[in-house]
Amino acid sequence: MRKGTGIVSFSWFQSCSEFKACSSSREKTTPTKRPLLKALTQITPHENIYTVPNILTFSRLVAAPVIGYLVLHDYHAWAVGLFAYAGITDLVDGYIARRWNLQTVVGTVIDPMADKTLMTILTVCLAIKGALPVWLAAIILGRDVGLGIAAIYYRWISLPPPKTFARYWDFSLPSAEVHPTTISKYNTALQLALIGAATAMPLLTVDVSVAMTAMQYLVATTTVWSGASYIYTKDAVKILNQEQQQGKDENLGDRK
Repeated sequence: MRKGTGIVSFSWFQSCSEFKACSSSREKTTPTKRPLLKALTQITPHENIYTVPNILTFSRLVAAPVIGYLVLHDYHAWAVGLFAYAGITDLVDGYIARRWNLQTVVGTVIDPMADKTLMTILTVCLAIKGALPVWLAAIILGRDVGLGIAAIYYRWISLPPPKTFARYWDFSLPSAEVHPTTISKYNTALQLALIGAATAMPLLTVDVSVAMTAMQYLVATTTVWSGASYIYTKDAVKILNQEQQQGKDENLGDRK
């Protein structure tokens, strides 16, 4: 009789344990706790920013103030050579990124940033030296300042929480993509051609003042046009949602 009681008691405790386990399982998945569990398990994705295209782009970014210094101190040959390096890397980094599937969200940010840094520094330096008219420099810089303010705004509203200063400047956290408009690409090419010609003018032995004046008015027109295109083109800036951010991170993991 004691033996039978022992068996019943063991079965009863086993049933209680199973019931508690089931109750605990149901308690963990209650609807009120699911959002909290989802928030706790979400991990903001990072992407690999140390790629060859990004390194080339960063080198172009670093070269910009050096070229400005060379222009201000009349080292024209060195300035033209380093400017040519910046132009070549601008073409090469994009080709490498597309050819070997090394595109990154940070690349879509720092590539135009490098171009605009170079343009801004050389525009100011060439205007100081009298190689560019002040009115044209004001148009170019005004457009870039406006786009820069817009970039700061879109980065802030697209950054997933928590929004902190450190996370804001952590460009391995993808939050938005910038897609240059068609006219913006042409404008960048024309601006670089004008800046390159103005930088090389002291080395030329022929008079190109008429051609330079015509090009200045052309660049002024495309600069205003391209600035307006970012306002009226809905796909110029794309804010990434959580699924798109995770998808980019998973694609990166597959490549690794």
